[in-house]
Amino acid sequence: MEQGFVLAIHGGAGVMPRADMTPERAEACHAALARVLRAGEDVLAAGGVALDAVTAAVTALEDEPLFNAGRGAVFTRGGTQEMDAAIMDGRDRRAGAVAGIAGVRNPVHLARAVMDHTSHVMMIGEGALAVARDANLTFEDDAYFFTQERWDSLRETLRMQAEGTLDDDPSRRHGTVGAVARDRAGNLAAATSTGGMTAKRAGRVGDSPLIGAGTFADSATCAVSATGDGEAFIRLSVAHEIDARIRLAGTPMEQAARQVVMSGLAAIGGSGGLIAVAADGSLALPFNCEGMYRGWSIEGESAQTAIY
Repeated sequence: MEQGFVLAIHGGAGVMPRADMTPERAEACHAALARVLRAGEDVLAAGGVALDAVTAAVTALEDEPLFNAGRGAVFTRGGTQEMDAAIMDGRDRRAGAVAGIAGVRNPVHLARAVMDHTSHVMMIGEGALAVARDANLTFEDDAYFFTQERWDSLRETLRMQAEGTLDDDPSRRHGTVGAVARDRAGNLAAATSTGGMTAKRAGRVGDSPLIGAGTFADSATCAVSATGDGEAFIRLSVAHEIDARIRLAGTPMEQAARQVVMSGLAAIGGSGGLIAVAADGSLALPFNCEGMYRGWSIEGESAQTAIY
């Protein structure tokens, strides 16, 4: 039986502190989130599948320099960029992921190419870039990915590290983008993409490309895309933990998501949030930090965006 579509997106839990957020910046973020929602909505409204909707939404997020993925990716301590992405189809648990790549305009497209054109799930380095070339994906030079704001953030972070004054600003640690969707046929999908942490060590990989940690989808239970302290999300297998509570304990998805974020993560000092959609179309967007760039659309209702 056909049902209404559901879409949720996030631009990361690394929001600018409320005290520093200007009306102009907030307006720009809301407008960007609205554009991203429309990209995913267009697919779903035309009868498209959830997998294509999350691909479209995350592509749009990667093209927005306001968010830490694709064009807005942060820099490593060495001044380079290393991006991670993952996608998962809830119909059959097919998945694709890439880690530590640079040059591909839209890392989520490469994650999808790994899923669609190889027998693998996760790829890195030159092997992943070879898949991108074989799939005729678009490459960009370093100038495309450079944003002054991210460069200034790197310099400031390195200065604070050298002086021993580094604070706990989540905008340095929580930058990620993602989307989850349920299409009219009831299929679920999830996708996540990130530039990682500002001033991270070269070679560091967070939870975003790890299936079951930062990204997960099973049409029988839920689709999840996470953002936050990647190491904590990995240790708790956050996305799969939510699925397990639904599948094995019968916990409602909204309750399971909130328990994991508010109790599980907090117990080990982790902060961040996630977006999730359940098989029944219910949504959860919990976070245990100051805010999370997010938006959601339920067919027949007005789309919404929020920051704090």
